[in-house]
Amino acid sequence: MAEVSALRKHPCPECGGDAEWNASKQALACPFCGTILPWSEGEDPMGAAIVEHPLEEALIRIPDSARGLQEEKKSVKCESCFAISVFDPTRTAQRCDFCGSPSIVPVENLPDLITPESLLPAVIPNTQVRDQLREWYRSRWWAPNKLKRAALTDTLHGIYLPYWTFDAHVDADWTAESGYHYYETETYRDSNGKTQTRRVQRTRWEHSSGSLSHFFDDDVVPGTVGVHATLLRKVEPFPTLTDLKPYDPAFVRGWTVERYQIDLRQASQTSQMQMDNTLRILCAREVPGDTHRNLQVASHYQGRTFKHILVPVWLASYTYGSKSFQVVVNGYTGKMAGEHPLSWVKITLAVLAVIIVILIVIGLQNS
Repeated sequence: MAEVSALRKHPCPECGGDAEWNASKQALACPFCGTILPWSEGEDPMGAAIVEHPLEEALIRIPDSARGLQEEKKSVKCESCFAISVFDPTRTAQRCDFCGSPSIVPVENLPDLITPESLLPAVIPNTQVRDQLREWYRSRWWAPNKLKRAALTDTLHGIYLPYWTFDAHVDADWTAESGYHYYETETYRDSNGKTQTRRVQRTRWEHSSGSLSHFFDDDVVPGTVGVHATLLRKVEPFPTLTDLKPYDPAFVRGWTVERYQIDLRQASQTSQMQMDNTLRILCAREVPGDTHRNLQVASHYQGRTFKHILVPVWLASYTYGSKSFQVVVNGYTGKMAGEHPLSWVKITLAVLAVIIVILIVIGLQNS
């Protein structure tokens, strides 16, 4: 596992408060007095260009951290959802940022094996997200009214999630049976015993084969366990191809950063499965004919590389009854997805209303 921190304090020169990354101002700002602190992108002395690392070498021997994330940090692990959060040591964590559980325990700060060298800076401000949350809660018709009134925006947290990206050159050879449709006229007897004719589709099968080459650029795999996977997929994509920035401590000041628990080996296997599925679709498009069957694909990967990156989300987690729910907002695009409880009173009334309407319609037809 690797861990990163939400960084040492960066005191405000006016009031002494700890400055944080302000998404709307794209600058370091004091959350107490609003002072903008001087900062320019890339001022980190260990800053470097975004680098793709050879995957096979890393799988044999995981490299030491190449970047400067060696600041003092504090880690806690949630015993409910198992997410590991890392943040400034002066902060006191009472509940898990991901599921709201109070069952969090300190964990030893293990040496970083792979640390992120680049990230997608947050650009969506929390004020905009809070407005989105309120509107989202109000629009959940099937949710209990109590939940709508609560509009749990006070549980909102800014979190940087760990992601892996993979590149690869792939050569694929494929074989299949191509199906070509043709039509024949056949005779048959209908229910009255009369002879009729009809056109019937037939398929002629022929062997076919081919090859293609494809380059996968930034195939992404989440390294998080804290955010529910179904929600994360709904707020993707994160524009990692065009808008990544070299890591700079300023970007994550005041934010919690999740430590990855889906490691490089697991992520690379997931990525290859994703690439294999994409290759199969691409090869299927190459098969001639009207249809095909028995498609076989043999792929050869080379030049596989990876990056470990951070992406921003705004996360609201809450408990209703005995269940935990999450609402996630992409911190770069503003795309939103959420979970909510259902009001069984509303559902029951709706079902009864439908039954009454059906009975009325039946009654009118019978009369």
